[in-house]
Amino acid sequence: MIAPAEVVSYDPRWPLWFAEISAALEPFLAGLPHVVEHVGSTAVPGLAAKPIIDIDVVVRSADVVPAAIERLVAAGYRHEGDAGIPGREAFALPPNVAHYHHLYVVVEGNEAHRDHVLLRDHLRADPVSRERYAARKRELAHLLTTDRAAYVDGKGALVEELIARAGDSPTADGPGRTDDEVR
Repeated sequence: MIAPAEVVSYDPRWPLWFAEISAALEPFLAGLPHVVEHVGSTAVPGLAAKPIIDIDVVVRSADVVPAAIERLVAAGYRHEGDAGIPGREAFALPPNVAHYHHLYVVVEGNEAHRDHVLLRDHLRADPVSRERYAARKRELAHLLTTDRAAYVDGKGALVEELIARAGDSPTADGPGRTDDEVR
């Protein structure tokens, strides 16, 4: 499946897509203490985004990560290591998935997980930040077909600013979690 290369207006189907993907993952993760969280721009109502569902499989401790990786590989995903982000294990999609998504395994509360949640929750709560971020993504969208790294780099300073602004705000247990706590 080819990665979407456009920034589009918010689509109310995105939470449904997350739920479908999450439900398909659960049989492989059964018995493993975890939570599946919808993170990234598609988890923020009203935010323009690439139509790519970002998903964190959140485990309680680092000693559970190898088992999570093994189970996701059994589900058809290909483990790609941390893909340059320490504390976040990335996966390539299996063939024939219904919805394009990014899948990660993170340890609850580590920096990668915390940054995903802080940014998501801040953008959900702050319409000014949400619009600034959407405008920046639209401004850079032309790079998605030629230089995805430049697109990501172009958002970097604003993302860091928004995460810093979110700072010590509590993480929400709102929409986008499959459970209230890591099981």
